[in-house]
Amino acid sequence: MENNTSLQQQLLEAGVHFGHLKKKWNPKMLPYIFAEKKGIHIIDLNKTVDHLQETAAALKQIAKSGKKIMFVATKKQAKEIVSECAKKVNMPYATERWLGGMLTNFNTVRKSVKKMQSIEKMLNDGSADSLTKKERLTLGRDKDKMEKVLGGIAQLGRLPAALFLVDIGHEHIALAEAKRLGIQTFGMVDTNCDPNKVDFSIPANDDATKSIAIITNYITAAIAEGLAERQASKDDETEVEEGNNENEAKAKRMEAEANAEGGRAKRGAGAGTSAPGAPKRRTTTGTRRPAGK
Repeated sequence: MENNTSLQQQLLEAGVHFGHLKKKWNPKMLPYIFAEKKGIHIIDLNKTVDHLQETAAALKQIAKSGKKIMFVATKKQAKEIVSECAKKVNMPYATERWLGGMLTNFNTVRKSVKKMQSIEKMLNDGSADSLTKKERLTLGRDKDKMEKVLGGIAQLGRLPAALFLVDIGHEHIALAEAKRLGIQTFGMVDTNCDPNKVDFSIPANDDATKSIAIITNYITAAIAEGLAERQASKDDETEVEEGNNENEAKAKRMEAEANAEGGRAKRGAGAGTSAPGAPKRRTTTGTRRPAGK
């Protein structure tokens, strides 16, 4: 309870409870609105804490299973915060612009990523030195342009298991693509949005930098914890496997030694008894007959 109280206090200080103007509200956000003050809706932080912890627990399990979670935030005030958090946990992100079809047309986007990587390789290994200066500059500009948009998903080999959206109203294209593909969605929902559009909603102020930072950092910490648990379980499995291999090797050595001992015992027993069919030595008994009689 104390943890919840301290978290609630931090959210309050960050301004997470400030919603939009009353005239911009979405009626479906009514359960999450605490009150109205000077024409602005105030979000119930008790609900925010509950939903935040539920979302963090779900994302932790996804990270623990080894799947990817994509961060999406193209709003100016959220770009830097979200990209830094995503890099901390080595997750894909889109912060510059959401390319239409980034999920639904993933194969084509992957081709663009491979093209960007091949250009980067050409410029780095010196194979572009044979080109003219103008061509090298053109390649460099193309690479920078693609890296700006696709840099966050360069290491994404397959579709992500989940999407974390900072403003579901602003990122409606990404949300629609995720829904179409059946990808789980998590998002910060302000009073002007529909919380039913995402699988896990966090009622919060999605415009203030401090509010975005505290929510995103909390989510990132949960993901990092899930990744750490995954690594720990892998290490335990490795240790158990090594222990099993050692036990098997020890058992084999003991079996070999037992077989060797058995062989030696059989050879000893065979040497101590005469072989069947061998002539027996004749022994004489009684007194020796005196000579000349």
